[in-house]
Amino acid sequence: MRHAISGLLAALLWTNAACAQTTAFDPSRLKGPAAGPANEVIVLGTPHLRGLPPAFRPASLRLLADRLEGWHPQTIAIEALSGPQCAFMRAYPQRYKDSIEDYCWDPAPARAATGLDVPAATTEAARLLAAWPANPTPAQRRRLASVFLAGGERASALVQWLRLPAAERRAGDGLDATLAALLDQLRTRRSEDTLIAAPLAAALGLERVVAMDDHTADAPIEDEAAYGTAIMAAWKNPANARRHQAEEALRAKLDTPEDVVALYRAFNAPESAKLVYDSDFGAALEEPSPQHFGRAYVTYWETRNLRMAANIRAAIGEHPGGRTLVIVGASHKWYLEAYLNQMHDVRIVDVGPLLR
Repeated sequence: MRHAISGLLAALLWTNAACAQTTAFDPSRLKGPAAGPANEVIVLGTPHLRGLPPAFRPASLRLLADRLEGWHPQTIAIEALSGPQCAFMRAYPQRYKDSIEDYCWDPAPARAATGLDVPAATTEAARLLAAWPANPTPAQRRRLASVFLAGGERASALVQWLRLPAAERRAGDGLDATLAALLDQLRTRRSEDTLIAAPLAAALGLERVVAMDDHTADAPIEDEAAYGTAIMAAWKNPANARRHQAEEALRAKLDTPEDVVALYRAFNAPESAKLVYDSDFGAALEEPSPQHFGRAYVTYWETRNLRMAANIRAAIGEHPGGRTLVIVGASHKWYLEAYLNQMHDVRIVDVGPLLR
């Protein structure tokens, strides 16, 4: 009996020690490899440019673009859904109908021009890039642009379009007149993907950008009116009022490139992290509805950011020892930095010095 009790006690002690050890395990403190260049990541929090005042001029982004270009990232990740994820979501319209309408471009015109659906186009893009020459011809770039469009990757198609000499930005090699016009329209579309990420990728000699957003956590809400009322009530708090006032003051003064950099400096300042939490997700977590709407909202938010971080981590792994720039809505920035910092082979770089 004594042996049995001793064995049971030892097992319990081992279990408690194992649990304590597991709880104390912190991947962020175990960085590697010891030799070789680190994987460096900058997460740039951005306002969504479509929401800036009409007087905002895209040319004012030049100073910001110069600062980012000077860091020389080898990978640029953007807050957009990939073509394959949109294809997946289209297979489940009963769950994702609204998300498809909001976030997924329909590549039907590119499928008609190229004969490629999203899976075939995704495979073809990978094949082309695997054998991509150092000096591709304009015809090759037009072909790759058409394949990216068929795969639902508009921003990457725009990268190829921008890398073409102006005289070569025309239909041909898979791009019909409709697709060529679409790419021309994308050049001036008010989005950080088209006004910052794609031109930056082209200036750096990159061939594409990485769409890393994720909306697979989206789901229909049974009582949308009650849900909306609860979340809006949670958002009526002093922190949100301070945040809104500060952002409105910054948005009202975007006359010069220096003003734009000041906007980004404020959005990426470390003190804004707690303000984002207090004004939004922290407030939602405590909202008192019996249906726990706020907790459901935070569940969606954390899941989305975790999946975004996973997509970024996968992209980082394709170029070990490289630099990755993530351009994402400012509310995501602090979550992505925290999640990515848990990875053994990722070092977060402060964007602050680039914005001073």
